[in-house]
Amino acid sequence: MTRIGIISDTHGSLDPRAYAALADCDHIIHAGDICGPAILRELETLAPVTAVLGNNDFDEYGSAVSHFAHPVIDGVRFLVGHKPGDVRISFSGSAALAPGDPIPDVIVHGHTHVPELKTGPDARPASVYLCPGAVFRPRSDFGRTIAKMDVEDGRILHTTIENLDGKVLLEA
Repeated sequence: MTRIGIISDTHGSLDPRAYAALADCDHIIHAGDICGPAILRELETLAPVTAVLGNNDFDEYGSAVSHFAHPVIDGVRFLVGHKPGDVRISFSGSAALAPGDPIPDVIVHGHTHVPELKTGPDARPASVYLCPGAVFRPRSDFGRTIAKMDVEDGRILHTTIENLDGKVLLEA
């Protein structure tokens, strides 16, 4: 089993509670508005990191960080982008996918600062559609949040969104 930590909108400040909450993760996804290479270096001390650029990020991270990421982690295909409209897939396709690209199992975005977890018909064509919320300046009553997902052999086992005190707020 692989545990994936999903974080977004750090805006140059990684709350120590977020760092501690991600300590049990085997891989970390950052869905943009990183706002400083030091954030990624700090997260990389915990696990490998996949990150995308947000609307407040500049090209300071090198070629490893672009507008979209398509990691495959333990057989589960992800599509990661910052803005929700950029990663939504419609009948006409998506700016985040090239023709012939496989449909992702999980779609991740940031930007809204509001945690969101959709499954089933609401997530289509993916199995899971999520925003981890925000570590900096949350815009919901949930407060500062991150997401965690357990995957194994191409299957999504469990997904949660939790606040930085470890309280599970949403799960699937």
